[in-house]
Amino acid sequence: MAKSTKPRGEAAKLSRGFGWLAVLGVILVVAGLVGLIHTGLATLTSMLLFGWLLLIGGLIGLLHAVQARHTNFFWLGVVVAALNIAAGVVVLKTPEASAEALTMFAALLFLTGGVFRLVGSLVVRGPQFGWTLVQGAFGLLLGILVLATWPSSSRYVIGTFFSLSLLFDGLGLIATGYGGRRIVGMVSDRLAGEKAAARAPGQEPHGGDHRATKPVQPE
Repeated sequence: MAKSTKPRGEAAKLSRGFGWLAVLGVILVVAGLVGLIHTGLATLTSMLLFGWLLLIGGLIGLLHAVQARHTNFFWLGVVVAALNIAAGVVVLKTPEASAEALTMFAALLFLTGGVFRLVGSLVVRGPQFGWTLVQGAFGLLLGILVLATWPSSSRYVIGTFFSLSLLFDGLGLIATGYGGRRIVGMVSDRLAGEKAAARAPGQEPHGGDHRATKPVQPE
């Protein structure tokens, strides 16, 4: 009896785990939609989160560097941790200026990436020529649009990207949770059906004597 209830308990735990994963996905989707509506708030929130991540990461890196102070990488770890702490403090104190600088950096990345994709697709002309050309043109156009409206574009660019990331991550978690619960349910139903078929009447129990008996011949 314990053997039959253990798989059911494990299946229930897996199903609950996938259910919580889907709930987390719903929360991320709602947060992404709210961020797309209020892009300014999403930009400020993302910059504050970014600053805290830099600060906490720098403190953890500094702690690791102190623990490894007898190695050759001590000073490198201290320098990297100090830079992260300083960047985190700057972002937390001036989130709007940091958003402007990060938006400029993102626009330059879009421009350079778009130019390289366009030139590469025209020079190589590989099997993905059309798709690479479209990607390059889109990146170039996006970079030009962001730079044309900078610094006012910094109020919504970072927040839009952050909200879209939350939205797509949430949709992925919802799909994973729903699909996982469905697979667990199908496997549980199949195992239950096999056990019911094995216990059906008319079948010999496992471990029985399957040796054929010879009829007794009269003398």
